[in-house]
Amino acid sequence: MLVLLPPSEGKAASGRGASLKPESLSLPGLAPARAAVLDELVELCQADEEKAREVLGLSVGLAGEVGKNAELRTAGARPAGELYTGVLYDALGLATLETAARRRAAASLLVFSGLWGAVRIGDRIPPYRCSMGVKLPGLGALGAYWRTPMETVLPEAAGDGLVLDLRSSAYTAAWKPKGEVASRTASVRVLHSQIVDGVEKRSVVSHFNKATKGRLVRDLLVAGARPKDPARLVEVLRDLGYVVEAEAPARAGRPWSLDVVVTEIH
Repeated sequence: MLVLLPPSEGKAASGRGASLKPESLSLPGLAPARAAVLDELVELCQADEEKAREVLGLSVGLAGEVGKNAELRTAGARPAGELYTGVLYDALGLATLETAARRRAAASLLVFSGLWGAVRIGDRIPPYRCSMGVKLPGLGALGAYWRTPMETVLPEAAGDGLVLDLRSSAYTAAWKPKGEVASRTASVRVLHSQIVDGVEKRSVVSHFNKATKGRLVRDLLVAGARPKDPARLVEVLRDLGYVVEAEAPARAGRPWSLDVVVTEIH
């Protein structure tokens, strides 16, 4: 099973230990594209802070993020699973997993990134600020930029197993499963159900959507579940106590759509 996650804007304040070693990152097929993004981002942030803030969509209060980007090559790095600290990763709680579940996480979780394309949670990277929605002057929109290298690398990473897609819309732009891979891909959204004046209303609540996805991944890892296709994933999630509504694709070569329905927000 390959689980596709978004990154988080929230990151550990600083890296630790040795600096970035690009050659050590997983998915080596992405290396040339990573080098190009890294080169342009570092150059931009070293040359013109104001322009860099504009390109990255940062407020004046976040000007310090430009400085971090300028020092990406020398800053201390840490495993991606420790670097990301947002709501989804808090709920996932990688640090508190037992050894077997942690090994499963290292093998199955893949975090998408505007800067790195995609990394595994054990890959050591420094703190950075560069979302998939950024449009770099030389490379253009990163969501479109990453599509070509991803077309070869991601199907190889997926192998012949299930692909569980938990990415936000900005990151799905970088790679959309096609053909046979799509047929064993399940895209999940979380819906909050509540009764208002006797009528059920459903909505997406961003914070809770992320937290529920984090808990869902954690439960799969702890259970040691290895569903081979979306239909079996639905069964596994229901066994774990989730209310799941599944919609099989109307035609072959399309992903499944799964709604996880919750009634409590926490």
